Amino acid sequence: MIAFDYTRPASASEAIAIAAKQAHAKYLGGGTNLIDLMRETIEEPTALVDVSTLSNTIDVRDDRILIGAGVKNTAVAAHRAIRERYPMLARAILAGASAQIRNMASVGGNILQRTRCTYFYDDAAHCNKRWPGTGCDARDGFNRNHAILGASPACVATHPSDMCVALAALDATVHLRGVDGDRTMKLIDLHRLPGGRPDIETELRQGELITAVELPSLPSAARSTYRKVRDRSSYAFALVSVAAALDVDDAGHIRDVRLALGGIAHKPWRAFAAEAALRGTPATQPNFRDAAEIELKDAAGLRDNTFKIELAKRTIVATLSELNGRDRS
Repeated sequence: MIAFDYTRPASASEAIAIAAKQAHAKYLGGGTNLIDLMRETIEEPTALVDVSTLSNTIDVRDDRILIGAGVKNTAVAAHRAIRERYPMLARAILAGASAQIRNMASVGGNILQRTRCTYFYDDAAHCNKRWPGTGCDARDGFNRNHAILGASPACVATHPSDMCVALAALDATVHLRGVDGDRTMKLIDLHRLPGGRPDIETELRQGELITAVELPSLPSAARSTYRKVRDRSSYAFALVSVAAALDVDDAGHIRDVRLALGGIAHKPWRAFAAEAALRGTPATQPNFRDAAEIELKDAAGLRDNTFKIELAKRTIVATLSELNGRDRS
């Protein structure tokens, strides 16, 4: 770990001004990912700008909820309005990491956490995400946990966040502030697919800071859930996860559905094709399966992870069937 400067600004504007003066400055929230990356010399910032005390409130209104980027994951999952209006988000957060990490991790940091690909952390491996142009050892190596959608010859890593999968399904908007002022962006547009530059992971501009995440009013989200399939019952990343909301009318037809997948791509994967196939159709397991087939039609497995394709389809069906059974009870 190299030497670095440390500052704790009193406002987001001050933090941005400090970071703008240092080409290799990093914002520090809970530090649950960044500090690990610094220990592994993957990240070598010359300055840490501590934003952990900024933007740490949850503002609840009828038409939206605004969650400050500094709010701890535990506080979001425990908040009554989140649990009642967006249960999939509370469940996704509680499915991630451990209680100790959730107590430290911030919303902004969770969004920006980097992949847990073994080769990314191995300084003896070829990794285009760590050293662009060196190759991707995961493609022919141990790739059981890797991507089946949106991958490229340059990178097959997956995004590790559970929270972001729920945010993608909920049409969350990310509020950003930089030297050029404020702007917003849909969460589903923030993260990039790898293409030829997997080291460029988001659409953030230099020095830009996440200040908040906005959840729109979404009545169907009150009937939502998050299902995570993993190797262990706790403290394990998803092989496949599904965030789902389902609104079924009295005749048994789907008025609205929201689906996002985790553990299968370089970014949280919004299942737009499956949603379009389901809206207006009867809420039945065959229709759920047909929609899953449509969403996964372009999935491509590697040597060790082809099983994820069928697993993703079955998890979509199981999650939607659970919600449909809950609606009909």
